[in-house]
Amino acid sequence: MTETKVPLTVRRTIAFSRAVYEGNAEVEHVTAKLTDGPEQIDDRIKKGYIPLLVDSGLKYLKEYLKPGITTKRLDTLAEDFIISKGAIPSCKGFEGYPATLCTSINEEVVHGIPSNRKLKNGDIITLDICACYKGYHGDSAWTYAIGDISCDKEYLLEHTEKSLYEGLKQVKPGNRIGDISSAIEEYAKKHKLGVIKELEGHGIGTNLHEDPEVPNYGIKHTGPVLKKGMVIAVEPMLTLGSPEIVILDDDWTIETKDYSPSAHFEHTVVVTDDGCKILTGV
Repeated sequence: MTETKVPLTVRRTIAFSRAVYEGNAEVEHVTAKLTDGPEQIDDRIKKGYIPLLVDSGLKYLKEYLKPGITTKRLDTLAEDFIISKGAIPSCKGFEGYPATLCTSINEEVVHGIPSNRKLKNGDIITLDICACYKGYHGDSAWTYAIGDISCDKEYLLEHTEKSLYEGLKQVKPGNRIGDISSAIEEYAKKHKLGVIKELEGHGIGTNLHEDPEVPNYGIKHTGPVLKKGMVIAVEPMLTLGSPEIVILDDDWTIETKDYSPSAHFEHTVVVTDDGCKILTGV
């Protein structure tokens, strides 16, 4: 990541972030207004505003997550959905990534490339989706059960999701990144889940990945200070077994070294006056 004197998450995206909880905001002569639905987008643009629509393609994809569907079909659905909203898939082409979605199944942690592989009953799949609208990015990931899954996988999904919200409790002005990281790590260790340390969250705004880095492990009261208006993506990635990972021959897919199942939950949030507001929904 590129270091800047004033983090991009503060300097460039404050209009985007403040508009979420104040309705509208202006910075650098650009005004962003919160938009209730797609039907308001054209009106906002005609009036010279940046329309801010807080939604997630993951909501749309959930109904298709059934045994038999291919991950390539899910990718097509996601891309069509994003484009239909006037946005651009952020992942496609990012550092050479070939698809809109990251579709990571079972032991795959992140960056699984969509293919003709069919989902099966008992699988878990992480959908990681990113979109850019009028120069601003959003990022969300969620792990879903396909049909009936094992008790171990249910446990993994339940507690990885809860670890995300433990981290989000620490997102407030004056706290530090290490407070988020420590909360996630402590929760994971308490529930005997492995924390994958090589992968982490990040700032987000006019670039998909910006400062600050948001690790899923760390020490309280350390790291960058959180300030009102900052936008970050918090994303614990936990495993039922060893946290060691390997990169597959496609140079993208990362999976657990011991083939143990992994889960990944992510929200993009903005720091508000007394906490944070989630910008992505599932």
